[in-house]
Parts: sequence; C-alpha cells; structure tokens
Amino acid sequence: MRVWKFGDDVDTDAIIPGRFLTIYDPAELAKHVFEGTRDEFAVEVREGDIVVAGRNFGCGSSREHAPLALLGAGVKIVVAKSFARIFYRNAINTGLLPLVCPETDAIQDGEVISVDIEGGYIEVNGRRLPIEPVPDFMKRIVEAGGLVAYARNLDGVEICNTG
Repeated sequence: MRVWKFGDDVDTDAIIPGRFLTIYDPAELAKHVFEGTRDEFAVEVREGDIVVAGRNFGCGSSREHAPLALLGAGVKIVVAKSFARIFYRNAINTGLLPLVCPETDAIQDGEVISVDIEGGYIEVNGRRLPIEPVPDFMKRIVEAGGLVAYARNLDGVEICNTG
C-alpha cells in the first residue's frame, strides 16, 4: 500500500470541503477529496493506497462524507496516532478501517507499507510498528462494507460481553 502522509488535526473540511456535501455518491465525492488541501490526491490516489496521519485525524464536523470520499477514492484504511471520535465511528459505520498507530512519524509519504491487522502491526522498511487491536465486531462491520450492510445480514441482535 502506498502512503499519503498528512500531519495533525486534519479536519473533515480538509478531507471533503463543505461545498460538496450535496453529493452522496462516494465516486463523485472522491473527485474532490482533499481539494484545496492536497489537490493532487484526487487525481493520483489509487485503489489500495493508504492515508497516514498524526493526531486527531477527522476533527471538525461530524459529516459521513469524509470517510465516504476516501472510500470512493479507493482508500480502505487510514492510520493515525489518534482520531476524532465521531470520525472514527463514521469510518467504521461506512466501511473505512481506522487504525491507531502511535509511531506514524516513522512512516513517510510515498513509502510502501503492509498492514497485518491480526498480527497487530504495520511493516515499513523492515520495521514493525504496533497498531492498537481492532475489536472483532468492528472488523466484521468493516468487512461487511459498513454498519447498514452488516445489519442487513444479522439474524438477530448480537450481544457483546464486555465484562
């Protein structure tokens, strides 16, 4: 996966500017992803590329358009030191996988990395960087393509035992 590197506090207006919020099709949103922030992204991003950022990725408004624009552009995973809480949930709910990695500073723009979710790490230049575990139910939601698709396939209500 090729890396597109961003810094701290990337807000949802930077991911998809507010003037495009009347668009709901991920492929159409993808034409404007990071417009005004990193204009080459929408043209050069490829299926399977990955966004890597610092702290507080997805801060700002709570729009679902931000993860949808990334998905429409072919990005399936975003790695950051931390995420804004609402963006994190919107990402899971739309089928975009947010991964928390405290060592994103070790990853550079344009590098090729691999992600081992089960192993709990990202590999870059022969070095393994730890990622926080992803709960199984969240993995299932993302694998289904988001919460709506996941719920359509449920036979009943799933109860999670947290204690």
